[in-house]
Amino acid sequence: MKITVIGHLCLDVIHHADGTETQSPGGIYFSVAALAHLLTPPDTVVPVFGVGKNDYDSITGLLGRYPSVDTSGIFRMNAPTNQVHLEYRDSKNRVECSRNIAEPIPFKKIKPHLDADVVLVNMISGFDVTLETLDEIRMEVRDAKTPVYMDVHSLTLGVNEDDTRFLRPLDAWRRWLFMLHGAQMNEDEAAILSDTRYGENDLAKQILALNTTTFIITRGEAGCTAFVDSHKHIQRHDFAGIPARGTVDPTGCGDVFAAAYCAHYGKTRDILRSVEFANTVAARKASLTGSDNIDVLAAFALPGEEGTVRS
Repeated sequence: MKITVIGHLCLDVIHHADGTETQSPGGIYFSVAALAHLLTPPDTVVPVFGVGKNDYDSITGLLGRYPSVDTSGIFRMNAPTNQVHLEYRDSKNRVECSRNIAEPIPFKKIKPHLDADVVLVNMISGFDVTLETLDEIRMEVRDAKTPVYMDVHSLTLGVNEDDTRFLRPLDAWRRWLFMLHGAQMNEDEAAILSDTRYGENDLAKQILALNTTTFIITRGEAGCTAFVDSHKHIQRHDFAGIPARGTVDPTGCGDVFAAAYCAHYGKTRDILRSVEFANTVAARKASLTGSDNIDVLAAFALPGEEGTVRS
């Protein structure tokens, strides 16, 4: 099985509510590192993103140590690598400041890696790919019926003059969420997505009417909800939260959730079991600071190749 992951890398500076500070790779790194531990050879994960020239060797070296990661999709940029400051007021509320946001990833960098079993598009910065590039991805994989899963993430974030981010409705959200296997967002993103401010059930009806199969809302410690289109009938499934161990750091939990879902779904084609698996893995990530010690996710590793179902 091959999973291609598309999105921006970040260098995270996390300012914790207790006054401490940690620095670690973030953004798409969380999804890739999670997949690196959830997949075992011959399964592979191929990240596609750009990185500043000064950081290229360290990032490719960091990810290249995992036998399941193919770094051929990582490319050098003339611009510096994204840097994101995350200032937590408490375990749930934070102020995000994004600096050096990279240019959108061009389709020519993505196309060679679309011979995949699952494609994960994670909108880390909100500018990771253009809508036109997403359309090109959908068209490229349509005949193979390859599932495209998108974490909406920062698509709902605008940028202030001081580089801080703010929630705002997403223009053309129906075009963004059209013809996907799955669309993922958290509660705040779901609430702000449309100017109409649909309730969750009504928003699910709107999204699943776009030929998208499942819509997932993550709720942090409170678990998640999956809406599934089953023969034009929408089913809602709520999954309870799983308490995190020790101090809770939500940074990257949504990225890990998306990765875990794609890994499990790629092997089973079972939406609900994959959501349950993702909910469990993301809860374990919540007990880790930043991307430190993410190797513990290897405890959830899925068997290589055996059980893989290709579209």
